[in-house]
Amino acid sequence: MKPATFLMPRHWPAPYDEAAADRLVERFEAIGEAESRLLKAPGVLPMLRCLGGNSPYLAALALREFDSIHRLVTTGPEAAFAHGLSCLGQVSFAAKRPDIAAALRQAKRATALIAAIADIGGIWPLETVTGTLSDLAEATLRLAIRHLLRTAHDAGEIRLQDANRPEHNCGFVALAMGKLGAAELNYSSDIDLILLYDSTAPVYAGGRASDSIGSFTSRLARDLITLMEARDANGYVFRTDLRLRPDPAATPPAVSLHAALLYYESMGQNWERAAMIKARPIAGDLPLGHRFLEAIRPFVWRRGLDFAAVADIHAMKRRIDVARNTALNQSDDPAARIAGHNVKLGEGGIREIEFLVQTLQMVWGGRDPTLRIKPTLPAMARLVETGHLDETARCELAESYRFLRQVEHRIQMVNDRQTHDLPEQPEEMNRIARFMAYPDAKAFALDFLRHVDIVRANYRAVFELVPDMPDTKTAGPELDFRGDDPEPAPTVAALRAMGYHDTKRIVSAVRRWLAGHVRALRSSLARDLMTTMVPSILVTLGRQPNPDEAFNRFDRFISALPAGVQPMSLFHRNPRQLDRVAAVLGAAPMLSEHLVRYPSALEGLLTTDDVVDVERMLRSRLTDADRQEDVIQIVRSAVKERDFFLSVATLEGRLDVNASGRQRTALAEAALSVLVPRVLADFATRFGRVPGGALAVVAMGKAGGREMMAGSDLDLMFIYDHPQDVTESRGPRNLPASQWFVRAVQACIGALTAPGPEGQMYALDMRLRPSGNKGPLAVSLEGFKHYHEWDAWTWERMALTRARVVAGPPDMRRRVTRAIEAAIRRQQEPDRIRANAVTMRERMARDLRPHGPWDVKLRAGGLIDIEFIAQTLQLVHAQDPGFRGSQTTHVALQRLRNAGVIARPDAALLIEAERLWRTIQGMLRMTVGRIEVASLPDASALPLLLAAAKAGVSAVDADDLLHKSEDIAQQVRKLFENYVGKPDG
Repeated sequence: MKPATFLMPRHWPAPYDEAAADRLVERFEAIGEAESRLLKAPGVLPMLRCLGGNSPYLAALALREFDSIHRLVTTGPEAAFAHGLSCLGQVSFAAKRPDIAAALRQAKRATALIAAIADIGGIWPLETVTGTLSDLAEATLRLAIRHLLRTAHDAGEIRLQDANRPEHNCGFVALAMGKLGAAELNYSSDIDLILLYDSTAPVYAGGRASDSIGSFTSRLARDLITLMEARDANGYVFRTDLRLRPDPAATPPAVSLHAALLYYESMGQNWERAAMIKARPIAGDLPLGHRFLEAIRPFVWRRGLDFAAVADIHAMKRRIDVARNTALNQSDDPAARIAGHNVKLGEGGIREIEFLVQTLQMVWGGRDPTLRIKPTLPAMARLVETGHLDETARCELAESYRFLRQVEHRIQMVNDRQTHDLPEQPEEMNRIARFMAYPDAKAFALDFLRHVDIVRANYRAVFELVPDMPDTKTAGPELDFRGDDPEPAPTVAALRAMGYHDTKRIVSAVRRWLAGHVRALRSSLARDLMTTMVPSILVTLGRQPNPDEAFNRFDRFISALPAGVQPMSLFHRNPRQLDRVAAVLGAAPMLSEHLVRYPSALEGLLTTDDVVDVERMLRSRLTDADRQEDVIQIVRSAVKERDFFLSVATLEGRLDVNASGRQRTALAEAALSVLVPRVLADFATRFGRVPGGALAVVAMGKAGGREMMAGSDLDLMFIYDHPQDVTESRGPRNLPASQWFVRAVQACIGALTAPGPEGQMYALDMRLRPSGNKGPLAVSLEGFKHYHEWDAWTWERMALTRARVVAGPPDMRRRVTRAIEAAIRRQQEPDRIRANAVTMRERMARDLRPHGPWDVKLRAGGLIDIEFIAQTLQLVHAQDPGFRGSQTTHVALQRLRNAGVIARPDAALLIEAERLWRTIQGMLRMTVGRIEVASLPDASALPLLLAAAKAGVSAVDADDLLHKSEDIAQQVRKLFENYVGKPDG
């Protein structure tokens, strides 16, 4: 197939200097006949006039690299650049130093001309322009380092393992940082490098450098810088900056691996973490570079949400603003306003976009490895996909980023200067305006200011525009906790006005905070943040029904924190989160205790979506988790955070009992789906696998019915199968097949129940398996079938109506599902089913008595009665033509109604009561826990009354709700007697 012919653009920016444009055309034409003919090709003449009239540097390049112009015009910039790289690749790294230097500089000249033309003419998008310049830097660095290593080898200073592959295990690596690391170099960019060496590498032991490795690598670094940036008649390659290395004022230009690791582990700062987001090995011993980056990954990417980094990065930006006076000029003339403005570091500039993106990556990237993207624009897109950046903001920032980078390039192209400043003089501003294809400086300035405003607005949204602390002014200066007066009158008066009574206790506690007597507030930064937040904290807690109790719980929360900078930074950046925590502390003692015991649960509130794809979220967080312990910890942390979020969302009334039940169950299923296969794979490394064997996980009870609530156990059953002729596993250690599955299930149970800083992931209940606690942890599929055909009790078949296969290979899941359905459909006399169900209910009433008037599960007419009705009738009618049951109780009741089994009014009552009972049970679990008296604290009663109203039962107070519940329970018990039978007693 014939390649497409490249066509030069016809329209180019007009020349600012007409005379200079004409001179370039004349001199180019004078080179020879080929050049004279080339001028007649479409687009070539306006292109040359643009270069000549706007950039003395590009005009000179066009005359020196006229072959590159020929190649570009005839084959396109991609082919022209590829030709240059190919020529560079043919240069032997064993050549003499002057020949290497000349080849590097020739490649730079050609690429600089090609990239400029492709950029100015709009032939390439920004990513291709910056990517091409970065590819050149990478190619030149690799050749330079290979040459220097080979030269040292030939001189006997080091002994390479392979002289024809100098970089192989050479123990010396260049890490690309900044824009080179992200493959987005600007036009006249210098290159930021960190040079590392491993003093234990064998190459140093076999040569003269073994006695002074540090001196040798420092000399190697200086030679590299000279080779790259020294100017001669051929120009230069790239200016090289090594100042991003650890402690640059005190360390040599090449740093040992040991010293670098020690520095980042003990002294690394947030700005260095941000810098390391872009780091990548680019030349030399690349595996060494990757090992280093993997070693400092915990430093760069922290598992917890890192909101303290926001304040730290913004503080650094403000220091830059003060030092460089980055604000726009004050003037009514748009061109005068931007005169001398720094496009990179100035107000609304490129750096603000980069800081915004990198900070959001630092905050969220520790938990989501998919955010660890080096280039700015793709990182923005991923932040949108993960819900951490608005799509509108991304579009605006991407447009402004492209515009500002284009301006940056034009400024640098004029004279190949590493500058980011717009011209001070009006005539030079007109040059840039013309180079950017604007008619004049004013039109350019107006567009430039529009983009500055866009960047500033979005930057403030992340860093600066934190809403005012709620009603802080009402606290006023009266809140003064200095001195030793236990009850300073103005402060006490202000606290009483907020609703507090135990003011002496509050004054004492706040003073302990501010004095750093609490572990979390020992650092000065944490105390400074707390000092700022105290008025807001007190006002917010004062809004709760019982401010003193809410404050006491907050004090316990602060005292339990391992560190205070993160949560205080979180509250400072997200005042809404302080409101939510205060509501939890005020209304839900049980959730409060959970928060005190496991402060990391606070991170669960940062999710903005009530509904998320939890399995996708878990798999994303597990992207770089290799060790089994890390996998369990990540899943456990995510489960506990999400569970706390669901509790708070339910408490706030954003989720009703059905929605929260579905989501909690989906969370458990997601945890099983990602954890069980990894546990089995880890188990198989020790005991192999059973050929043809498979394991399925069956959820029972509330998990099976998608009705899980706060504190629900996870009722599970594990069923396995394998070919009859396979009797043992095959691997490092063989086990009998049945024993393999039992021990594999034990490993799964261990992973699900292993305690961590956040507590246990789930409490498991395995009693619903065949033979209950007396049976094996894992049951074979044939054993399951046999048991339910010959030995199962009716109540065990009733439990199967809520059984649902939630994990395992697809074929195994289908076979287990069919076995469960067959067990449910097993023929049995309806009267016998009902009689057995009544007997079981009588036994439960005898052995499990209600613990108080609010026990809506065990009481007569409570949740158990409704579930028994649904389960019993599903067994009775399991063989009815067309009838299809459901694991979810209210859905099963609807289907029994539709089948004519339950009268419509009765079904309506049961469905409403079942929802109310679960609402009450779930809300009380989150607020007061097990309660044996009728009275409820007002703060806990309020969310319960609101949730009950949403469930269809409005009440004026807790006593009224309890009274209405009694009436409903009596009606439910009558329906139990009608549809199942009448228990004794």
